[in-house]
Amino acid sequence: MKQLEVHIMQQSYMLGCPEGQEARLLAAVKHVDGAMSGIRDAGKIRGRERIAVLAALNVAFDLLDLQVQNSELSQTTDALQAQSAAMAEAQSAPGPQATLDWDEPRLQSVMQRLDAALAPAQAQTAAATPTSA
Repeated sequence: MKQLEVHIMQQSYMLGCPEGQEARLLAAVKHVDGAMSGIRDAGKIRGRERIAVLAALNVAFDLLDLQVQNSELSQTTDALQAQSAAMAEAQSAPGPQATLDWDEPRLQSVMQRLDAALAPAQAQTAAATPTSA
């Protein structure tokens, strides 16, 4: 474990830090120092201990807000994934809702074959229908 000297509100602290986590610790120190300095600079609270407690409460409050937001986002993501899976299943299932993706030449070819197949039946229907003169 590595030892780092840090400063919070102009007071020095020696902190133990796991190898490779120095940047995270320094970011945390900067955050705490900013929170405490902000409370001190507001001028309403003087004691270092009180400032530290209020800063800790503010940081904890922010953390809890982020946890709630994370939970809500996770639930939304789960719902969207379930909806997406249901839509994919519905699209892959055969049935009347399935759509055909035919290009124009293929569609024209099918239409011509249908016309040719129906032409003899239409001719017979026309011959059997009496016309008025």
